[in-house]
Amino acid sequence: MLEALERQQRLTANQWKIVSAAILGDMLDFFDFFLIGYVLAFIVGAWHLTFGQSGVILLAAGVGAIPGAFFWGWMADRIGRRKVFIATALNFSLATGAMAFTPDQHGWLILAFFRLLVGVGVAGLVAVDLPLVQEFVPSSKRGWIGGLVTTTVSIGGALGATCGAYLGPIIGWRGLFLIGLLPALFTLMIRAWVPESPRWLLRRGRSEEARRSIAWALQVEPETIDLPAELPELRHTPWRELFRYPRSVVLVCLTGLSQTSGVGLALWAPTLLLLLLRTTPAHASFLMIWVGLSAFVGRIGCSFLPDLIGRRWSGMLACLGGVITLIIAGHLADLFIGTVSVFWLMLMAHSFFGGGSYAIIAPYMAEVWPAGLRASGMGLGYGVGNFGKIISPLGLALIVGASNFVKPAATIGAILPAMYFLAFWAALAAVAFVVIGIETKGRSIEEIDAALAKPAPVAASPA
Repeated sequence: MLEALERQQRLTANQWKIVSAAILGDMLDFFDFFLIGYVLAFIVGAWHLTFGQSGVILLAAGVGAIPGAFFWGWMADRIGRRKVFIATALNFSLATGAMAFTPDQHGWLILAFFRLLVGVGVAGLVAVDLPLVQEFVPSSKRGWIGGLVTTTVSIGGALGATCGAYLGPIIGWRGLFLIGLLPALFTLMIRAWVPESPRWLLRRGRSEEARRSIAWALQVEPETIDLPAELPELRHTPWRELFRYPRSVVLVCLTGLSQTSGVGLALWAPTLLLLLLRTTPAHASFLMIWVGLSAFVGRIGCSFLPDLIGRRWSGMLACLGGVITLIIAGHLADLFIGTVSVFWLMLMAHSFFGGGSYAIIAPYMAEVWPAGLRASGMGLGYGVGNFGKIISPLGLALIVGASNFVKPAATIGAILPAMYFLAFWAALAAVAFVVIGIETKGRSIEEIDAALAKPAPVAASPA
């Protein structure tokens, strides 16, 4: 049954529906996630927030993302990809909409609480949608399709910037949060367009449902696909089985932590531009539109690299580009070319490489596990990586001085060490790709299963 998928040369319209649902899901997911950065630019002065209070608001989603990725990834292996896809979309959108009703008195604490819930849903959706899509496409297209799914994460950030620039002055920050409710409607598309993964169904012994799922994806009659004479004995795979694959554990954790650099910069960037350029929140948001578009271009470009030169080397090159641009941004933060800020130019350059690297890393984190642990393994890597959503806002706040109020005098001198701090995490991922990376280019999911049947030690040479 699965060979029918592997023989494909071109994807069908129905397969593109599944891919499109995942693409839109990631875009709306990170629209809600990054929206707080633009809201913060509006309230930081009015609420007299310190760097510490602002950092708590920003890192709260990272706190929630850690258990969210673990829990929803585990649930996707237990109850199915489709149900969890719907549940996570409702999770993050309802939590975002609730923040519109935050009172001004002690509002930063309430924002932090609901941002924690947003993080649970955001991480959960990423942990399930990539394994789902990969299980519907042939291995020859798995690398670039997985990268393509992640491309609109940056568009989600750009949409948040657009709303901050053009709608924020009109509808206010509460109105921005109400817009964050719209992704709840996305669940209707999931119900209409996304069937359950045939590989998940086969592992549950539901071969007839798996045949219908494959037939729908291939747009053929179910009767044209032969049912298997017998299925492998169903064996429940406990979550703890992940640790029988130590090389995969270390690999997904170290590459996942690369988001420390990108997320930290994206969350703080509107406020840093506000301070460095002495501009308005709306203009800072406008500048971030171009940063988001640059990340989109980077994700599109890098999504083709894994199937061309392999996962390991494409991941290393993209992460290295992120390291170099962050260091330049730190050294030239106060430099202008005419009226154009070099810091802003480096933000765009870093978004190209940082966004591009995650178009490689996110699909890769699901590829280095056996089938029964793919969503759980993705959840582990993404969950540990989500410590970056805590490390980066907290680290930047501590470098600047958490008790300092958010004002220009408190930030400019600390930008260089802050950029080195963020660059370290991208460099760590680049080293992980080279030293312990597992090459999955051209291998089917079943071939990866066979290769992982006897887990290699962490110190083994790259495959």
